[in-house]
Order: sequence, then structure tokens, then C-alpha cells
Amino acid sequence: MAVLTDPIADFLTRVKNAGNARLEQFAVPYSSIKAEIARILQEEGYIWSYEVTGEGKDKAIKVKSKFTKDGKAIIQDVKRCSKPGRRQYVHSADIPTVMNGLGISIVSTSAGVMTGAKARKQQIGGELIALIW
Repeated sequence: MAVLTDPIADFLTRVKNAGNARLEQFAVPYSSIKAEIARILQEEGYIWSYEVTGEGKDKAIKVKSKFTKDGKAIIQDVKRCSKPGRRQYVHSADIPTVMNGLGISIVSTSAGVMTGAKARKQQIGGELIALIW
């Protein structure tokens, strides 16, 4: 079994690949940060839903992918910004807008994980996790 050095990047890649492969749902190992990212993706309309299943070591997150009427994935691409070897922190004024507002940025702040727009509105900076469009 391979050891993952960046489980968040693995989760984001699985979200993108599931959309490209037209998988209706997929599962990833559970962590609280991945559950928060899934919550944001659901709130912003990038996935239909997510569900935490199992207990202990068998805990997982089941995600239902979302597609357009043409069958294309809603999530076109994902860019992981902050990595375990090199964290990227931003002030609230420096949080990037993604595709002129067509995408979202995800920021881990002292007030929790939130979208970049919400963090900018609350004037809270933090660790820039990813850009999604």
C-alpha cells in the first residue's frame, strides 16, 4: 500500500477524475479537512452530496458527482496551492478570484475552512488550500 504524503491533493484529484470518468459516486478515506472541503463543494454546487460512513479506521466519505445536462463534469480542473512541503498563506486582500468569479478558492482560516469570497468578505486570511473551476 502506498503512503500518501498529501491526502487533500489525493481527494481533490479523485473528485476531478471521478467527474472525467463519469462516475456517479466514489469514496475516499475520511479526515475532517476533507469533509469540510466536501461540504464547501456541495454548498457551492460542484457536487450533489457527500456522506460520512463507517467508524474508526473504516470511516470514509462518499461523494456524489455532479454533471451538466450534456454529461460533462461540473468540476473542470483543480489546482492544489498549499502543499505539505510548502504552505501558502494569504492575507484577505490577496485571496485570488478564480476565472473571474466562475470558480472558487478554498481557504483554511482561524474561523474554519471556507471559500475565498467568504474569507475576503470577513477579512480573514489563511492557508490557500486549492482553486477549483
